[in-house]
Amino acid sequence: MAVDDPLNDLHYSDAPRVDTAIPGPRSQQLLERQAAHEGATVAYPNAVPIALESGKGATVRDLDGNTYIDLFAGVGVLNVGHSNPYVLEGTHEQLDDLVHTLDFPTEARLDLIEALDDIVPGGLQGENRIVFGGPTGSDAVETSIKLAKYNTGGDGLIAFRGAYHGASAGALSLTAGRKYKRDYSPLLPNVTHVPYPYPFQQECSPETAARRSIENLTELLEDPYSGFTNPAGIWIEPIQGEGGITVPPKGFLTEVQAIANEHDIPLIVDEIQTGFGRTGEWFASDWDGVTPDVMPIAKALGGIGLPLSATVYHESLDTWGPGGHIGTYRGHVPAMVAGLRAIEFIRDHDLLAHARSVGKEMRQRILSAVDDLPGRVDVRGRGLFTGVEFLDSTGEPQTDLVNVVQRTCLENGVIVWTAGRHGNVLRIIPPLVITHEQAETSMNILAEAIRNHATAGPNQL
Repeated sequence: MAVDDPLNDLHYSDAPRVDTAIPGPRSQQLLERQAAHEGATVAYPNAVPIALESGKGATVRDLDGNTYIDLFAGVGVLNVGHSNPYVLEGTHEQLDDLVHTLDFPTEARLDLIEALDDIVPGGLQGENRIVFGGPTGSDAVETSIKLAKYNTGGDGLIAFRGAYHGASAGALSLTAGRKYKRDYSPLLPNVTHVPYPYPFQQECSPETAARRSIENLTELLEDPYSGFTNPAGIWIEPIQGEGGITVPPKGFLTEVQAIANEHDIPLIVDEIQTGFGRTGEWFASDWDGVTPDVMPIAKALGGIGLPLSATVYHESLDTWGPGGHIGTYRGHVPAMVAGLRAIEFIRDHDLLAHARSVGKEMRQRILSAVDDLPGRVDVRGRGLFTGVEFLDSTGEPQTDLVNVVQRTCLENGVIVWTAGRHGNVLRIIPPLVITHEQAETSMNILAEAIRNHATAGPNQL
């Protein structure tokens, strides 16, 4: 099924178009109002100083009338685009009838549960249970921690370096980045982070990187003097998001699953950012044919940006009783309608294949732009989940380069974000409805920004 024709009508047709300085005068007014009243934790406008007015598809408009191609999608929330009309239609209808239901059954709730059963990784289909909890991905991860501990009786949590699993206390314990957690320790005890395969940073082959990681994980569990006790589970992102769109070698996730099975502990695969078609499959686990024991999901689950999270797990782990896990917002019916409609839209428009095709084109365009640049550049990803990492000739992260490329793109009507341990990775995660033409236009802008600034001396950045 050709997807470009029906997708063309979803967007602002004039994007990208920037007619003012960034920020424009009206955006500047709102930024100042925000700074005067909101807490100092506000972060995103520091890098992208605009005030948003509206969005359509893979485009957004600021208060000054500038339009942008959005390669960020709310950190992967808006997989079917801003203001998707099919999703909004159902959401508006539901808002008129019923909004908040705790865990009382509704048609929308059960329809979404059944739709999820159709798309979760194969071994979970027909053999899963689902828990809706709080509205964020962190809540879903907290649920997975409780579930793993309850079923195993253990308290030892294994995660990976480079991981980001959320900002609440338990999820933050699994998160690896010091900048997120250094001021809040101690968090949960008995949490160990093992290396995640990162061939580019480790300067080795993918096979060597994977082997080192598997050896570390195996030794942690099998060495009687590893210092690790009472394992409850292994938490892993199939592709690390905040860590830099780090893609492990094929087969790595399969080996991790085998180790979890051997030691009779759950494998918890965090699909919060990688789910719902982001990588060109419904879930990134599908690329390796891996079935998680537990799978936290959120972000794009809410369809149109409505807050909703859930934890899907194998029915054999459904050992807790009524009230074993609760949450006030586990009955957000409009979000459940939106999630169902988003799944239908992805399927009806063959957006999994579209994501694979457009994502490949985008990476190829970037590769052609960075081929002869000084330093080292790595372009990696799957589907519409792409990272571009920059190191200089001495192997140091080029964070300043990434920041100036991000700013240049914004001034030319393209919103792109950053990631990575040192902020030296461009993160490209547009809505799955981005058209081939929009992808080409945005990549041309990005490529020009990279080439202009990467070839400039450090005093010119």
